Amino acid sequence: MDYTLSDIAKALGAELVGDGAVRVTGAAEPAQAGPMDLALAMSPRYAEALGQGRARAALVWPEADWQAMGLEGAVIAPRGRLAMARLTQLLDAADVAPGIHPSAVIDPSAEIGADAFIGPLAVIGAGAVIGAGARIMAQASIGPGVRLGEGALIHSGARLGRNVVAGTRLIVQPNAVIGGDGFSFVTEDASHVETARAELGQGTVSEESDPTWHRIHSLGSVILGDDVEIGACATVDAGTIRPTRVGNGSKIDNLVQVGHNCVIGDHCLLCGHVGLAGSVTIGDRSVLGGKVGVSDNLTIGADVVLTGGSIVLSNVPAGRVMMGYPATKIDSQVESYKALRRLPRILRDLAKQKG
Repeated sequence: MDYTLSDIAKALGAELVGDGAVRVTGAAEPAQAGPMDLALAMSPRYAEALGQGRARAALVWPEADWQAMGLEGAVIAPRGRLAMARLTQLLDAADVAPGIHPSAVIDPSAEIGADAFIGPLAVIGAGAVIGAGARIMAQASIGPGVRLGEGALIHSGARLGRNVVAGTRLIVQPNAVIGGDGFSFVTEDASHVETARAELGQGTVSEESDPTWHRIHSLGSVILGDDVEIGACATVDAGTIRPTRVGNGSKIDNLVQVGHNCVIGDHCLLCGHVGLAGSVTIGDRSVLGGKVGVSDNLTIGADVVLTGGSIVLSNVPAGRVMMGYPATKIDSQVESYKALRRLPRILRDLAKQKG
């Protein structure tokens, strides 16, 4: 599919300069852009690369001298990444027509909404409700009692367990699993890990106790709000009794683990390799950087930022920016790090003074 530059400016709500009739079929980085590509040059640092390519049109920064760069037309992007979001949405149009593939396995009691697409070898369980315009791609699995809102996109190989409920426009990337059992086990008598935690590691191990782990089954399923996205190979465990919840507009990256009973607020971001232990609460609009770990039964307030690699071992008040292991306020963590770096020199100076 191709677009005129005028079409793109309208879709982005952005200013058009030059020839709006120039047609493009896709987007490219400036140096690799050909005559049918829209070059993405949203800041002055891309000016030189733009000259290396053959683009006739580009997405450019305000005040860019697009004519001097040899362009026939341009779209002005005051906020480059926002323009990217709208442009990529435009160029990533759905490429499947509504319908049900003959190899799909759909329980007779399931309800399939108007204009939905059910792909090859997809499985739809008993009592499932698939909203209008949903797309269930090849080999995806929708469990019994699942309810998907309108416009859902479930990519190939994704798995939604029984009774998962999702709002509108859910996106689940390949091989994500939503609604699997939580990791919850108990022994007949208090285990060593229980006493170790209670006694801060001072307890003893009894070799006479029964070490058998008894599964606590997950009955609570998962509830997802509107406009939630779940990344590839991410896992959101079902709650034990009450459901695990993910709020409206929250985005979960690839390889994230959300434990049973967690509650994630609205418009949160959980970046790759984040791990939430069971029963964690995350406030609205909080952002967890890559490889953040949060211990069980903790509360993270609204508007918190946890920088990459932070390990949270205690509750975090709203609005805090935290860093490190264990996570502390970022200014305190930076000061501690500076002091640690100075420590060898301080020790050497002390040794000289003693000498």
